[in-house]
Amino acid sequence: MHRGRRIGFHDHGQGDRVLVMTHGLLMDKRMYGTLAPTLVETGHRVIAVDMLGHGASDQPHDMTAYSMEQFGRDVIALLDHLDLPQAVIGGTSLGANVSLEVAVAAPARVRALVLEMPVLENALPAAAAAFVPLALALRVSQPSMRLVSGLARRIPRSHLLVDTMLDFVRRDPAASLAVLDGLIFGRIAPPIEARRALRHPTLVIGHPSDPIHPFSDADRIARELSHARLVTAGSIAEWRVRPKRLDAELRRFLDEVWRPVATAAA
Repeated sequence: MHRGRRIGFHDHGQGDRVLVMTHGLLMDKRMYGTLAPTLVETGHRVIAVDMLGHGASDQPHDMTAYSMEQFGRDVIALLDHLDLPQAVIGGTSLGANVSLEVAVAAPARVRALVLEMPVLENALPAAAAAFVPLALALRVSQPSMRLVSGLARRIPRSHLLVDTMLDFVRRDPAASLAVLDGLIFGRIAPPIEARRALRHPTLVIGHPSDPIHPFSDADRIARELSHARLVTAGSIAEWRVRPKRLDAELRRFLDEVWRPVATAAA
């Protein structure tokens, strides 16, 4: 519980090499259901968290409950709850931006950053073009959307990509609207000056062919952060359908990040 509201998470594995991962907008922690066990096999502990309004977390219908800054504070509260002085913080899309908020608000709690498909200034026109009409559609069609979501929740879970699409339809439409309203009227990411001040080792993963997650934003954050490395994915789907290469990139990065701890222990 944080601020009187439940924040859901799944704790995979154990040990001191902790990675906290946050999902994309209107998705949930299950998007890391394949990655987490893979990392656990190589000695990592992976905590997949649901932001407020998503997954197993509470889903208030009040737009003031949602902002990037508050999501960042919720992740810091999770670190406190689990007695974790420090962890690698990462995520996809929304989760990448939340990770930046955590690093700006509590830099000492962040061992390193993993940013897949960050959404920065170059994405704003496309994001507005996509999410403002979506919010309007949810606002005028909630009764029918509630019926559709109830039917969608009866469909058994099957494949990650199929379920990723269906999970939006399965959601409470009033909660989805509140999340979108809260984020649309708030800041999308920490200001440029705050980002440039970050000194954490960072793995940035970007890909072409998606206006909401333009490669130029991934390139931009990699240039802004003094200790960042940029990896280009073949597409938005590569890490979901052919994860071997990007899994290896992440494992290599995590080994580098935690190597001083292992050396000190030895």
